[in-house]
Parts: sequence; C-alpha cells; structure tokens
Amino acid sequence: MKGLSAFLLLLLCFQRAKTDETPASAASETAETAGRPNIIIILADDMGFDDVSFRGGREFLTPNIDALAFHGRILDRLYAPAMCTPSRGALLSGRYPIHTGTQHFVISNEEPWGLTLNATLMPEIFQQAGYSTNLIGKWHLGFSRPEYTPTRRGFDYHYGYWGAYIDYYQRRSKMPARNYSLGYDFRRNMELECRDRGVYVTDLLTNEAERVIREREGQEEPLFLVLSHLATHTANEDDPLQAPEEEIRKFAYIKDPNRRKYAAMVSKLDQSVGRIVSALNSTGQLENSIVIFYSDNGAPSVGMFANTGSNWPLRGQKNTPWEGGVRVAGAIWSAQLQARGNIFTQPIYVADWLPSLAHAAGIELPHTLELDGIDLWPQLAGPVDAPHVPREILHILDDEWRVTSFQMGHWKYINGTTSAGQYDQVLTYRELDDLDPRESRYVVTVRNSPTSRALARHDIRRMTQQRVMTLRRSAAVRCGDLQRGCNPLVEECVYDIWDDPCEKNNLVYSTRHSEVLAALRQRVQLLREGASAPGNRQGIRRSDPTLHKCTWDTFEVEKPALAPVECNYHGSPCE
Repeated sequence: MKGLSAFLLLLLCFQRAKTDETPASAASETAETAGRPNIIIILADDMGFDDVSFRGGREFLTPNIDALAFHGRILDRLYAPAMCTPSRGALLSGRYPIHTGTQHFVISNEEPWGLTLNATLMPEIFQQAGYSTNLIGKWHLGFSRPEYTPTRRGFDYHYGYWGAYIDYYQRRSKMPARNYSLGYDFRRNMELECRDRGVYVTDLLTNEAERVIREREGQEEPLFLVLSHLATHTANEDDPLQAPEEEIRKFAYIKDPNRRKYAAMVSKLDQSVGRIVSALNSTGQLENSIVIFYSDNGAPSVGMFANTGSNWPLRGQKNTPWEGGVRVAGAIWSAQLQARGNIFTQPIYVADWLPSLAHAAGIELPHTLELDGIDLWPQLAGPVDAPHVPREILHILDDEWRVTSFQMGHWKYINGTTSAGQYDQVLTYRELDDLDPRESRYVVTVRNSPTSRALARHDIRRMTQQRVMTLRRSAAVRCGDLQRGCNPLVEECVYDIWDDPCEKNNLVYSTRHSEVLAALRQRVQLLREGASAPGNRQGIRRSDPTLHKCTWDTFEVEKPALAPVECNYHGSPCE
C-alpha cells in the first residue's frame, strides 16, 4: 500500500467503516438471551509499555496481568492519548481530546474547569441501560464544581480521589507548579472518606472493588466497574515512589533503588488484577464478564513525575508524540471471545471502548451521539483471522505547543514535539543482569497465579508452555536499523509504523511517499478545523486547600475561609 491511490482507498475504506459499522442493536438479541455482561476496566496510571512481562521483560514479572493476556487476548496495538486527562476523557466520551477541550494538558487540581458537560459519557450510557456504574480510584476530569465530579457524570458510586495523584498512604496531594499546601483528596461519593488511614492505596482501592463485586453477587443488575488505580503514578515530589517495605524486599536483586520501588508498585498492581478476577470467579460472575486491563499512557521514564517505568524499545514517553507515549500495554478477557489465547493485532484506540462495549452489552447508541471511537467488538470477539478495520487515530493535535501526531492505517505523521525534544529518543533499556528469580519457571509462575487459576477452566485450548512462550515471543516488538532519523522541531516525520514500530526511518523525503504526506497533511487540517478550544485555565487562589480545611474541594462554589490554616500530612480534615 504505497502511494496516493492506495492511501485514498484506505481513507475511503475508513469512511465506509465509520458509516457501515455493525450497529449495537445487532447484538441485542444475543445479549438479552445470555444476560448483559459485567464490564470491568482495570486502569493503570503511567505504567510503561515494557513493564508487563508478557512481552519478554525479565526484570520483574507480572503473572496475573500476563495470565489475563494469555488466556484472553493481548491488545498488541492499543493506543491512548499521551497524558492522564486526555486519555481518561477519550475513554469515557468516545471522542478525541480535540472534541472535549482536553487536548493541551491535564486538569491540574487548582484549575477551574472540567471535561465538557456537553459530552455524554460511557457511565451515563450504561447507567441508562440498567447497569450499576462504579468508579473506584482516580477521576482527574475536573472537580472545581459539583457538576464536574463522577457521581454527576453517570457513576452511581465513586470511592477514590478527584485530582491528579495522591500520597499512597496519607491521600494528600500537592500541585508542583503552585506554592499551594497539601490537600486531602479522598471521598466516598461527595463526602470525605477518612477510614482505613495508612492502608496502601493500591490495596485500599482493590478492597473496595472486591466489596462492590461481592455485593453484586446474585443481582440482576449488571456491573460496570472502572478500577482506576494510582499505581504506578508518582506521589508527591518529597516521596514519589512508594510501596510496602515487605514488597520492596522481594526485589532486592534490582540494583537501582528507585526501580526496585517501582517493581514493588507494579507487583501490588499485578496482585490487584488477580484479586479482582478471583472475586468475580468466587461470586459466579466471571463467566459473564468482560475484563480489560491497560495503562492510560506511556511511562514518564525521566523528567517530571518520573517513575523509572520503561517503554522499551519504543521512542519517547508520557506527553510525547512517539509510540512510547501513546502505545500502551493492554489485555482483554471474556468468555465471548472466540480467539482466546491469541494476539489482537487490529489497531484499537481507547475511544473505541465506548461503542465496542455498548455493542457487547446490546446497548443501541443514540444516532445523535457523536463519536470518534468505532465499534471493534466484532473483531475483538470474532475469529483470530477477522479482517482489520481501517482505522485513523489522532494521537495529539495541540496547536498551543504546535505538536501533531496522527496515524492512518500503517502511516504515522509527526510534526513538532514536546519539551524541546529532550524525551524523543529511547529512554530506557532492558536490564539484563537484574533477573527475577521466577523467570526460570515463568510459565509455572503464570499458571499458578490467581488469575490463571480462575480463567483456565474457560480455555478453548490448554495454556501449555509452548503456547505461552510462542505468544510471549510474538508479543515482543522488534526494531529495524536506524535509516533516516527525524528532528520534528525542524521537519515533518512520516513512518510506516507497522514495519517501523520504533520510528527509525523517516519517509518524508521519499518521492514514493510524497502523495501520502500530502494526504496526511490534508486529513490533519480537516481535523484541526473541527477542534474545540482547549479548556485549560489558570489556577486560582481560592482553590488552595489552606482555605478549605486542608482539602481539595469544589472550590468554585465552596466559600473559602477568611484566613488560611496550616496543612500537612496529618491532622485536619480527618481529625
């Protein structure tokens, strides 16, 4: 597929795919007969592309996540926006960030705005269809006014925090760009939640998710649950990487103390996946569930909020236009998947989850609902050789920073970059000397995980050692040799991302690809013309937790105190 005619054919196919999607109503009869599936999305925060061991990493293992991938399907080309707020907004709205005003930067705690109220969100759709809708953990889509918060946007229940991140034990957050004090940020619905203080937050959120799952046992109302973890995002800058000491000691063989802590954070996250799958299994809800795990964006290996996460062998990291920022680790399991135990190579974007999961649940979406996501459930649930749907993905279109990252089929276009290009290279490499002792018995470790023990009875074919190792090798990303580099600060970049996943050969100067470049430019310009203005606002003084009893509160409507109070990791508001 080289040249303009082939590209225009692809564009035509894409447009036809958008208009001729299998309607969600086509699955309604089957869904009503079998019972609507429970939908569980387990969302990691800032986890690296290579920080799951199912792609071959051996520094530390993720047996539960790997088991979900091997028993289900590895989401080989899952893409997400490169930062927290845009990624979460795309998941819940089914729209590109340019259509929700979240394309420029995250919502910082002190900013008076939120995800546009004009967007109909996934929890609202599932709530109206009779689901019990639950968010456990991070929100990060605005809280300056009550109408921006989770229980006003379709979630029946929220247990967690509204802002960007918190301390893993004390649940307080300090924004680095402002000289504001620590603010407590943890709630049960709209009320402050201060119980179980000192419990490690990954365990705390998992405990609550298990409770919600147990309470749904025997209920006719299906479950929609987003478990949105803090892990592996950093906490406050005075103590950014946190994990229980007993967990850190398991990784004493890792030389870098920060990477050792990170491995422990990933380990607790992996255990959470095992506990959730086990809870579904023990309550008889697993067989009728769709379980998805993925990271909201690539890891910030270095720089602001650096957690040592690895996106190897991909270029870039969080908040960059490269594959290391937007291609994320992910897996899906459901008994409805015909091709369980295989890799899903179809490119999929997080905005596709809304129409795809609606299809799986037999929910007919309103014709007036404008989506950028497309329904890929027939491909996800279909045979291993289901044909790919032509897919365009707008990774970044930020005219304030002058950064574009856009993909159509095999072609990827980049113009401009972030942070003056200092994070544009491969930033981490696999540590070959720090080897997890369990690696020598890798397959046994995965098969003995709680996730594997729960899923094994649903296998189409037994998960043998040969099958596991074949999948693991197939999931590894292989780079070609550097042929022609690109400096996006001074030139445009075009890559055949299918053959060149590590973005090493810029085709922009190839005469064979000049018409492809022209067509990509044209499509980006059309998308630009339909973009909303970025919603980011300057932080305001009245948001300061010292004026709200040391909490991050709905500061646009809550009257601030006349005099500030002193805030720290202890005391008010929980005492």
